[in-house]
Amino acid sequence: MRPERRQPSFAELFTPKLVTVWREGYGFADFRDDVLSGLTVAIVALPLSMAIAIASGTSPDRGLVTAVVGGFLVSALGGSRFQIGGPAGAFIVLVAATVSRHGIDGLILATLLSGVFLMAAGYLRLGTYIKFIPYPVTVGFTAGIAVIIFASQIRDLLGLTLDGKEPGELLPKLAALGRAWPTLNGAAVAVTLASLAIILGLRQWRPSWPGILIAVVVSAAAAALFALPVETIGSKFGGIPQSFPLPSLPVVSLAKLQAVLPDAIAFALLGAIESLLSAVVADGMTGRRHRSNCELVAQGVANIGSALFGGICVTGTIARTATNVRSGAHGPVSGMLHALFLLLFILVAAPLASYIPLASLAAVLAVVAWNMADKHDFNILLRASWGDAVVLLATFLLTIFRDLTEGIVVGFALGAVLFINRMAETTGIEADALVAGDRADDANGERVPYDAALASDPNVLVYRITGAFFFGVASTIGSVLDGLSGGHKAFVIDFAAVPFLDSTAANAIKGIAEKARRQGVRVILTGTSQSVRRALLTHGARPPLVKYRASVAAAVAELKAPPAASGMETPTLR
Repeated sequence: MRPERRQPSFAELFTPKLVTVWREGYGFADFRDDVLSGLTVAIVALPLSMAIAIASGTSPDRGLVTAVVGGFLVSALGGSRFQIGGPAGAFIVLVAATVSRHGIDGLILATLLSGVFLMAAGYLRLGTYIKFIPYPVTVGFTAGIAVIIFASQIRDLLGLTLDGKEPGELLPKLAALGRAWPTLNGAAVAVTLASLAIILGLRQWRPSWPGILIAVVVSAAAAALFALPVETIGSKFGGIPQSFPLPSLPVVSLAKLQAVLPDAIAFALLGAIESLLSAVVADGMTGRRHRSNCELVAQGVANIGSALFGGICVTGTIARTATNVRSGAHGPVSGMLHALFLLLFILVAAPLASYIPLASLAAVLAVVAWNMADKHDFNILLRASWGDAVVLLATFLLTIFRDLTEGIVVGFALGAVLFINRMAETTGIEADALVAGDRADDANGERVPYDAALASDPNVLVYRITGAFFFGVASTIGSVLDGLSGGHKAFVIDFAAVPFLDSTAANAIKGIAEKARRQGVRVILTGTSQSVRRALLTHGARPPLVKYRASVAAAVAELKAPPAASGMETPTLR
């Protein structure tokens, strides 16, 4: 009998990695490595946090607050050694839509609620199930988000001036941008091209240099020195406050809660997917294993904290987490220091941010969008199978033209249907004719010949079921077995090749056995694993309705034996 797996304790599931690292021994050399890696990540996160916040329809200081509060809490409480939390490009679409519908107050309330949902998901141990989201769905919605992010930056990339508010939907947005083409700003285009050249050039020739920060600094210096006629953070937002906000609760009412609830659920779902995907990437780079449920709890606390300080959604960020690993981080202290370095920038150098051109930040997000869209895997999935291609394209197109949440839900549903269909195709049933000299399995799994006397008996029928026996195939297999049970006196159903059986299948077997008993037909179930037998017994397939034997050979031997030996109430077959 296979031993039962030990369930992990609460401490094993929810102890933050910071505590684990501290228990292992944390010395000065480790701290030095974390200081350097934290500074490196802060340099990357600084322009990204502002750019993502602006693209999300909020002010740049909210992105920095999110990176400070959320980044610190994710690293301090999380289940990954290397996770870096903060605002993420994947949330731009959802956050912008929420701001448009409910305003900043509604966004903050939705962020706070999403934190509560994430904490609940972690404590309910749902983190393990996030991995069941099909890969074509993740690739499809990520690519869709990338397209939307790029489209949202076209105005700033080209310095266009729109007559009214920029539409949120893709097609109306492109139409409005097309009409505004005559307002193209040559200086903004020059800043865009220069920023892209610096980012991509340094990535090629000096990959260890912070290309994004250098591009933003150079463009800001050029805009200030040459008085370029481009829109900047200062001209649009009045700069960044040189102080950190105090915590406060958002305005809460029952009507407001009901209004933002769908957005909060979408935030929580996407945050769970993004954070755990980022943790998996870090595991692959380091050989470590994260604690998924602990990570969800930390993400929940971080979103609540961010909302209290006026920030936006927090999640694990793949690019910054990968940078943290490559920079030699030892543990979560690096992520905590990255947040403190960003706080130092707010308190000391915030006035300098006023000179940053929006075109330069748009160029940063254009590069982020290009990196988000996994072109290689997208092409592979298109060619892999028609089912994967349908799931991928449905998720991708719905994300672009309808809604991110709708894309994920429909993609997941299509993926589930595809999986059920594939599982059903691999499950089968076949008659095992009792021909003299043919072979059956004994209790040890060895192949042994059937007895010649029994092999010639037409009253004995053996059927083997192979594959998962579940609701997708229960009706088909049940109709086959049910149609054959009436013309025989002994019916053996072999489950040796059935790894899983659900309640629908178990109920079908019970129904077959009940009909067989009314017709005087014996039913013997063989080769059942412990879990399969438990499901059958739970649904009423128990003695004397059916008998259980270890193998077909054991059932055959019992059918041969005289009544006294077999313990059966009906005569032995001859």
